[in-house]
Amino acid sequence: MRGRAAAVLMAALLALYLGLVGWQAVQFIATGEAVAVAIGIGLIVLGLLGAWALWRELDFGVRSQRIVRRLDEEGGADLDLPASPSGRVDRATADAAFDDYRREAEEAPDSWRAWLRLGLAYDAAGDRRRARGAVRRAISLERANR
Repeated sequence: MRGRAAAVLMAALLALYLGLVGWQAVQFIATGEAVAVAIGIGLIVLGLLGAWALWRELDFGVRSQRIVRRLDEEGGADLDLPASPSGRVDRATADAAFDDYRREAEEAPDSWRAWLRLGLAYDAAGDRRRARGAVRRAISLERANR
């Protein structure tokens, strides 16, 4: 729940920032000067890109949380990865486990469950880029299976 509250707070702050930048953009455009109008249009475009990025991240968070909850209810979200005493996954000893999750995803390329487990394994090891890619694929496969 703490992560969700932080995401909502950051989204609200970004929305406030985008609103203030939008107001500044309108003021630039209202001057009528060519350079100021160009800056105003640039600010509007950047604001729209920011709003799109915010929406995409929030959508990813909601969808990934939903399918993780669904997998957890089915009993398939419990990863058995070796961890150090601090609770972090030990990358050196987790290679064999990653191979199992990777092989499962390769053998069942249309299984959103296999891709989600692979994404969770990557996330547990701190490989966020690969984790997001695997979870995105799981989300699209789950959506196609509905």
